[in-house]
Amino acid sequence: MAAVTLDQHIEITPGIAGGKPRIAGHRITVQDVAIWHERLGRSADEIATEYGLTLADVYAALTYYFDHRTEIDDSIARGKALAASVRERTPSKAEQRLREQSLSTHD
Repeated sequence: MAAVTLDQHIEITPGIAGGKPRIAGHRITVQDVAIWHERLGRSADEIATEYGLTLADVYAALTYYFDHRTEIDDSIARGKALAASVRERTPSKAEQRLREQSLSTHD
């Protein structure tokens, strides 16, 4: 059973979107909206239009974000750290090919 908050706009459902708070009826998380708005400078209107949301959905997500900012910012930081770790452990195949081509042209 989904827990519904902020006047039916935000849901938290175990097993959907990693259990993160999301816009009801969508897989768009509050974290997604926060990143688009706060870090990429997208307006609420732009987010709503691009993703087929209502302004109420976007503002509910932003309200939830500001009420839980530390927790969500920590989640964003953990995601960035994980991505950096994966990049370090998994070399780019394109970069490998370029290096190999560079070495073979010098032979």
